[in-house]
Amino acid sequence: MNFKDLVRSNEEVAELINASERCLDVMNYTEHGIRHAMYVARVTEKILKKLGYDDTTAELGFIAGYMHDTGNSVNRNFHGHVSAVYAYNILKEMGMSFKDINIVTAAIGNHEEETGTPVNPVSAALIIADKSDAHRTRVTQNYDPNEIHDRVNHAIIKNIVYINPEKRTISGRIYMNSTSSVMEYFEIYLSRISMSERAANLLGCTFKLYINDVLINSPKDIGKRTASKVEAGDQSLD
Repeated sequence: MNFKDLVRSNEEVAELINASERCLDVMNYTEHGIRHAMYVARVTEKILKKLGYDDTTAELGFIAGYMHDTGNSVNRNFHGHVSAVYAYNILKEMGMSFKDINIVTAAIGNHEEETGTPVNPVSAALIIADKSDAHRTRVTQNYDPNEIHDRVNHAIIKNIVYINPEKRTISGRIYMNSTSSVMEYFEIYLSRISMSERAANLLGCTFKLYINDVLINSPKDIGKRTASKVEAGDQSLD
């Protein structure tokens, strides 16, 4: 059964995502609607595919990415935990196996940097995908240049995730203009970068962050922990 299509076409899931976006819009958060859900789902799935994981694992990655923020419809605090509970019940009704459900819910419940940690490959890929979504398209129509989240996201004109399965590297490349700064980016994203580094390690990779083609972090080369089943070469996920 293709659970990926079932989740994408599910009216309840769609409304939870839309409700989350409405709540966060009132709170002046960056965009967390269908666009963000699809971005995270697609990038999570592709990270797993490029690193040689099987089709089922990649599909679970897409589902976890698509449903990861539904709990924002209840409250921003601990939204990952609420999202996981939502996912458990919805996927159970769809007939997904309990083993696969638990992979998805563990990934969703651990994607917040305040309370989460990468616990399985789906979880790790989801974390990297979610934290990579910084871009001016996330700024709502109520752009406030005095608000740091708006200012940083609006300054980012291009954001690409590259995978090199032979070298076991996952690279985020950000291009931003002078309306914000690298220091402001770090003010928001430092904990997310650290979490992405840990997530990449679980996948047997190192995570490298470039801003305007300058390497920002200094990750240690952990070597090839996992044999790659994918041909070498940087793969753009933009």
